[in-house]
Amino acid sequence: MRREIAEQGDAVAATLDEVRRRAEDVRAAMIGRRRILFVARGSSDNAAVYGRYLVETQLGVPAGLAAPSVATHYHAALDLSDTLVVTISQSGRTEEIVEVQRWATAHGAATVAVSNDAKSPLATEADVPLTTRAGTERAVPATKSYTSQLAALAGLAATLDGGADLWPQLERTPGEVTRLEQAEEGVAAAVDALEASEERLVTGRGLTFGTALEVALKLEETCLQPVRGLSYADLRHGPIAVVGPGLTAVVVAAQDGPMLAPLVELAGDLTARGAHVLTVGGDATLAAASAYHVPGPDLPEPVTPIALIVPAQLIVESLARRLGLDPDAPRGLSKVTTTDPT
Repeated sequence: MRREIAEQGDAVAATLDEVRRRAEDVRAAMIGRRRILFVARGSSDNAAVYGRYLVETQLGVPAGLAAPSVATHYHAALDLSDTLVVTISQSGRTEEIVEVQRWATAHGAATVAVSNDAKSPLATEADVPLTTRAGTERAVPATKSYTSQLAALAGLAATLDGGADLWPQLERTPGEVTRLEQAEEGVAAAVDALEASEERLVTGRGLTFGTALEVALKLEETCLQPVRGLSYADLRHGPIAVVGPGLTAVVVAAQDGPMLAPLVELAGDLTARGAHVLTVGGDATLAAASAYHVPGPDLPEPVTPIALIVPAQLIVESLARRLGLDPDAPRGLSKVTTTDPT
């Protein structure tokens, strides 16, 4: 896992090159379509959350996350003739996602498949395969395949009408990913805080909400710690009542954008309730409002999630080893997951 964390800058750069190569195909697939529907599970679903926010905020195109069971179990007849369906799977072989893509095609959708295997069923059956260039990923927890998915989705948005301003931001992204792969500032203290905590939650909002969900997932699957990943809006609507001494709250944020000030306020509120606040990313004001801080990327909010996950990956990998666990092979998990095993 640690070695693959260190390969992400190159993987992101290569994936963006691949998206540029397929740009005309992506634009053609969107012709006559007025909305985008993302289909994924697990880490790929967290990438889809980012894709949805990016498409809606930067392109003004309605987007949503599909419920795969609508296709696979309910066999609903939906009119998708105005929809671009983007399926996301690291292996491209998760049967449920492949089945949903076939269902979407049968109901009139154009399809783009984001996978790390150009020969997978998902890629070969899609109208446009967008193959991430992460290379073979041997550790079970997704690192370079996840950041490559984020890069592919950001490149897709940059390719469509209204997204051209994203390309200059994306050109800076591989360098920031590479810088953060070796950055250790605050990581050891963050590991100490999480190891000592009795309870944990992770929160963010907007374009970094998917990052919050991914950090929570990585802590659960790699460190075997139950963790809630919540939008800070959802956190304030009830769950914040459980916040108190013994809890470590991880707050993820971009260094700019409309969500930064509310997250600074939330960090102060969580601290006042007795929680230890660990912030990843953000700016100096967020760092000052927290007990522990790990710096994030120097990037604009729309592309921040591609690099923001990297410090969190370093924390998770180090914490797993501190706990005597194998971060490369968490118990009971494999690279290709079957949703409904028979």
